[in-house]
Amino acid sequence: MWILVVARAVNRIGAFTLPFLGVVLAVEFKASLDQVGLILAVFGVATIPSRLLGGQLADRLGRRRTIVLGLVGCAIGQLWIALSHALWSAVLATVLLGLAFEIYEPPSQAMIADVTEPEDRPAAYGLYSAALAAAGVLAGLLAAAISHWDLRWLFLADAITCLSCAALVALALPADVRRERPADRPVAVWRDRRLLLLLAGGTVFATIYMQLIIGVPLTLLEQGLPKSGTGLILAVSAVTLIVAQRVLRVQHLDDFRAIAIGYVLVAAGLVVSAVAHNLSVFLLAAVLWSLGELFLLTRYLTQASGLAPDEARGRYLAVFGLSWGIATTIAPITVTQLLKTAGPAGLWLTTAGVAAVLAVLQPWFRKLLA
Repeated sequence: MWILVVARAVNRIGAFTLPFLGVVLAVEFKASLDQVGLILAVFGVATIPSRLLGGQLADRLGRRRTIVLGLVGCAIGQLWIALSHALWSAVLATVLLGLAFEIYEPPSQAMIADVTEPEDRPAAYGLYSAALAAAGVLAGLLAAAISHWDLRWLFLADAITCLSCAALVALALPADVRRERPADRPVAVWRDRRLLLLLAGGTVFATIYMQLIIGVPLTLLEQGLPKSGTGLILAVSAVTLIVAQRVLRVQHLDDFRAIAIGYVLVAAGLVVSAVAHNLSVFLLAAVLWSLGELFLLTRYLTQASGLAPDEARGRYLAVFGLSWGIATTIAPITVTQLLKTAGPAGLWLTTAGVAAVLAVLQPWFRKLLA
């Protein structure tokens, strides 16, 4: 567990290239705005089969081998972008990066479930999320420093951290254990209605999460607040995820009660965001919604890993993880349309209403997932 946490933190420190990919395509390769949008959309589409491939390989090839394969694939894609001298070459490299980008996630999440007892998984997934949050703060500082030079250096730095992470995983993690699939009971992942219901709920949460990522900077801009406020809000959110780890060890909370509490906290943070007109109030909102996200991120992963038989855990987590690809497609549309029609207050109050409905529906989810 600790090896995975350290390796993922090392990788996350260098994972600052994606926000700059569009800028590199426009500045270094002279792509038009329409071309940039199309290329980034293709990248997003490529990440969906990437996650499914990661789940298949995790169960059949092994967790460690799949993690290393995904990281090396990302490094190759990033080095290819850094060394490209023509737009067509950068586009091919971007597609390769998308196809490798999500391979890492299912095997790493499955391995955490493999080595922990069910009652310890919320804390384990919380530790994993906290490591990502802490490394993300450092990643932002490094990106700010490196971006003053040629932007291609960002992709070189990210490739180095991917290869460092792959080396740590290959050398330090135990060897893969072959998992035999029962011949008499083949696992039909897509036919498990409980998993599909969990995917639906997880997609709503992921969409709310992505709306915050996309909508907060736009809201600050709309309110006339400094652009630097976004970085401060994200830093406060990361610190909250780290400091609040102890709340995940409250043993009398089952998954459904914890998820209901998470949605209530997220809804409260969104309501505060709707009425905020200065940065200090937005920081209070960030603490509230980050506490809620901590419950939701960890408990949804705990539920998805708990549904899966051991020999299909990677595939179950890969299917559940599609919620993030769907949310990444939906959130930009919902944020921009709600901002245009209802303003920042309408955006966040509507999203708070959706979170409140999900909190109320948890007893129904409990009954269907039992």
